[in-house]
Amino acid sequence: MRSFLDSLLQTILPCTCASCGDVLMPGEKQICINCLADLATTRYTGHNDNRTERLLSGRIAFANATSIFFFRHGNTVQKVVHAMKFHGNSDLCLLMGRQMGLDLLASGRFDDIDLLVPVPLHWWRRIQRGYNQSELLCRGIAQVMQREVNTRALRRHRYTQQQSLQASLDREANVQDAFSLRHPEDLVGRHILLVDDVLTTGATISSCCQALNGVEGLTVSIATLCIAGK
Repeated sequence: MRSFLDSLLQTILPCTCASCGDVLMPGEKQICINCLADLATTRYTGHNDNRTERLLSGRIAFANATSIFFFRHGNTVQKVVHAMKFHGNSDLCLLMGRQMGLDLLASGRFDDIDLLVPVPLHWWRRIQRGYNQSELLCRGIAQVMQREVNTRALRRHRYTQQQSLQASLDREANVQDAFSLRHPEDLVGRHILLVDDVLTTGATISSCCQALNGVEGLTVSIATLCIAGK
């Protein structure tokens, strides 16, 4: 009966791909197999000194860093990110988080992570969007890597304009001192994976890491769903 009802619903209100808009075939979830194959992968995760690490190096202390996909104007990754952030597709966030988790797990470089920490949204932005996409990415990663997600230690206490609307030179100032620690005791002696959706200039990640400074014995690694350019 459940299968029959699902099929009937799909006939009346077919699910469509979050990227291309085509009707999804049986077994496809959120994004069709063609668009999934078209996601521009960086192949950074298994390698030290990748572009993500070079972008952040010298600004913050971290163990390992990676971005899974390339975000470019008009490409499939951009369409997926926009569906996640601006079109309320929370299930797609979880799916892309699982894709991140598979990539992280396969690399072996992130095996000693013991806690996943999303870059937080301001409470008002979260109300507007209905969820924090970075938190849902963490939830997806956790399904694959079997790690705890901590959403209470780090908070965004100052409302900021969307980074995508800021010129490159203004992004640092936009998020400066925007983050703070609420429960540093949660992070003492831990190796955390700080997770965000898009890495452009590194300003948001750097500001988060500045807020984490001083936590005793803390090691930080970084993973973003995608990196802008190239």
